[in-house]
Amino acid sequence: MTRALIAEDEALLAEHLGAELQSLWPDLQLLPVAANGDDALQRALAETPELLFLDIRMPGLSGIELAQALMEDWPEGKPLPLIVFVTAYDEYALKAFEAAAFDYLLKPVQTQRLAQTVQRLRLQLAQASTADCSQPQDPLAALQRLLAQHATSAAPRLRHLQAAVGDHIELVPLDALIYLEAADKYVRAVTLTREFWVRVSLRELLPQLDPDRFWQVHRGTVVNIDAVARARRLENGTVQLELRERPEKLAVSRLHAGRFKAL
Repeated sequence: MTRALIAEDEALLAEHLGAELQSLWPDLQLLPVAANGDDALQRALAETPELLFLDIRMPGLSGIELAQALMEDWPEGKPLPLIVFVTAYDEYALKAFEAAAFDYLLKPVQTQRLAQTVQRLRLQLAQASTADCSQPQDPLAALQRLLAQHATSAAPRLRHLQAAVGDHIELVPLDALIYLEAADKYVRAVTLTREFWVRVSLRELLPQLDPDRFWQVHRGTVVNIDAVARARRLENGTVQLELRERPEKLAVSRLHAGRFKAL
């Protein structure tokens, strides 16, 4: 039986979507609604449903951040879920989802539009379970394109970070950074000889970095690609980065492993 998880912080909208889905797809098993992104992440990884309906804006992780976390942490050997984003975005913003080949639903969800989505999902699930049928589009590649669309949003490029050090603010040139690591509402910025704590989230910081130079290799890690000496594929299939002048080894999630295609 196909199972679906709805992540939506507005109870009435979640109830309406669930009722419409049950009407259009009677044998679909709906899991209890997750009211925020963090709860949805834990429950999706525990239940591994085949379908996810993710609200874009909700407490904790956003729908896009949740999708990224799920793609990175999804159990090996389990087919990746099909994702439908539920959004109040306007038509212009929806082009990002269309370009990434993800399905989406506009709030409030309309029955006719949902019926089209249900038909598309059932076809993709049938294709995935039939050996001689082509597989649905790779969700990892689709999510990469969606993340790239959002990364190109208008944001001023930084030249330095402002880090509180004792009773003063220190300006850390971006040229000196080796990698950045998320730590709740802070970012740990690592240089050759020092580390700084910057009071900003990695999510806020990432659009202000040069994407050609600063590569996101995990949802919580961004590396200055000029500081990487080599990338190694380990026996378990994961990719690990070795730095030129630091002893740390940085893990690359499977969502971002495609950036190192030669391995």
